[in-house]
Amino acid sequence: MRRTLFIIPDSLWGIPIFGFGLLLAGIVMAFVVRMIWIGRSPTRQWTEELRLNGLFWLVAMAAVAYVLPAVELRSIEGKLLGIAVRGYGIFLLTGAAAGLFLTLYRARKTEISADAIMGLAIWLCIGGILGARLFYVIEYRDQFFTGNPLADLLRVLDFTRGGLVVYGSILGGSLALAAYCFRYRLPALRVGDLVIPALFLGLFFGRLGCLMNGCCFGGRCEESPFALHFPPGSPVYSRQLESGELIGVEIENQRITRVVPKSLADQAGLQVGSRIARMQLTLPPPSEQSSTAEDDTRRSGVQWIVDDQPIEWTADQLPPVALAVLPAQIISSLSGLAICIFLLTLGKIAKNLPDGVLSAVGIATYAVARFGEEIVRTDEPGQFGTGLSISQWVSIIAFPLAVVGIFYLYWKRKRLQSRPSAAFPHPSSR
Repeated sequence: MRRTLFIIPDSLWGIPIFGFGLLLAGIVMAFVVRMIWIGRSPTRQWTEELRLNGLFWLVAMAAVAYVLPAVELRSIEGKLLGIAVRGYGIFLLTGAAAGLFLTLYRARKTEISADAIMGLAIWLCIGGILGARLFYVIEYRDQFFTGNPLADLLRVLDFTRGGLVVYGSILGGSLALAAYCFRYRLPALRVGDLVIPALFLGLFFGRLGCLMNGCCFGGRCEESPFALHFPPGSPVYSRQLESGELIGVEIENQRITRVVPKSLADQAGLQVGSRIARMQLTLPPPSEQSSTAEDDTRRSGVQWIVDDQPIEWTADQLPPVALAVLPAQIISSLSGLAICIFLLTLGKIAKNLPDGVLSAVGIATYAVARFGEEIVRTDEPGQFGTGLSISQWVSIIAFPLAVVGIFYLYWKRKRLQSRPSAAFPHPSSR
């Protein structure tokens, strides 16, 4: 895990980089150069560029001018430090770029132009990210809405540390694709079949970003060469610390039900049946804290109130890494790559598939894979009074819908082919 790769400073030579600064000036200059180049081309016009890619330029400028300054890191004293380049964000962008190149490559033998694909990519990125983030925010709404509107909004916008749900991305991307195809009169089902393998190629890279971020983690397992250990500050470490697992106890209804021999809890003399009234993290002194607003490897102590007696473990007394967990992120990443290869192979072998079938097969396959992955993962709680996560419930709904869609698309094509030939007169008879 390495959440932050490096930090881009707030300013260069005393000139701000973000907001109304150097980066925005660079984008505006690139836009002007692009328009001048198009103006000199005999085959392209300014109006066509604005129609296809105008939204991209507008979103890029707005993001640099208003969004990036809002998510800059600050020191403990409140000084702006710059933008943290996250491993999650880098892999997310890599996945988007890889998916775009794959779609462009597959579109060469179709009637869909590269310009249309480039324009669609912007819509898909915006719709996919909004859908994925909205799904996550709704699922974990108690973590985002604390009563401070500005802080809540910034927390919602900061998705570079994780917090994107694939099913939300599929839904948001599908709506964006449908809107784009409707606006530019493109065959939506055919375009969907063109894009669907790229989605799972993006998932392959995106889950590697989850590994860097420490999110989407697996359940506890025995020590093995395939087990993962995450450092302090990671979601896994925090979850195990809050549950008492890292201390060496099992807790139910604030009562200790088991004490692991030779654990920290056992050494502190904790007993089965003791009541835990409070757990809280204890931060190191300000002089020992990082100068940045966050530190991926920040080590905190923990204090418990057990049977009205305080017990504290310092950061140095706690384990240096979390207990072993299953490599859920790697499993999910390889699953995405396998689905991508399967869809590419199916599209190449079965060349006479009805439009939309490849997309439906991809959704059905992912529904089965995701249901199984959720058994390995433990980061999502059960929903609706069951042990099934929200993603498993969505999989249960998505799989039969996709199967029904496959049968419907074949039935629709068969019905069209069975119509009287008079409905499609031969050119020589006209």
